Parts: sequence; structure tokens; C-alpha cells
Amino acid sequence: MADTEYDAALIQVLAERLEKIRLPVALELKEKVDRGDPLNDLDISFLEEVFEDAGKIKPLLDRHPEWKSLAAKMVSLYYEITTKALENEKK
Repeated sequence: MADTEYDAALIQVLAERLEKIRLPVALELKEKVDRGDPLNDLDISFLEEVFEDAGKIKPLLDRHPEWKSLAAKMVSLYYEITTKALENEKK
């Protein structure tokens, strides 16, 4: 498979995962921390996986800068979640 075909297939898989799993879970976590609830071990494991994956897709984003805006929005959402979760833990 050519690199462009591989990238297209990978982007499709990542977009589907974002739509069906990552974004819905992130929004649930955002609601949770906004209520003042702490994150549990499963929530933290999810975020660790997300951050690990984010590092792995950087080369893909470098090749396809049209996706950087969406990636930045997701990073911002995860930042909001982790920042609020840390505030909740301090309470």
C-alpha cells in the first residue's frame, strides 16, 4: 500500500475512533470533572492511552496539517479535563 493510501486508511480509522469512542468519553469526563467529581483509575488509564497515542500520531499530523486544528481542539479538551480534575483532587 502506498504511503498516501496508508495515511488515508489510518486517518479514517482515527476519525472513526474519535467519533465513536474518544470524543464521547472525553465529553463524559468533562461533565464529570465539571460536577466536581474526581477521576477514577479507569478514567486515568483512558487519558494515559490518549496521551500516548497523541505522541504516536505526530508524524501523521506533520504530513497532513489539515488535521492539526482538530487535534489541537482535542488536546485543549483533554487539558481542560486534566486541569479541572487536578483542581477537584486538591479540594
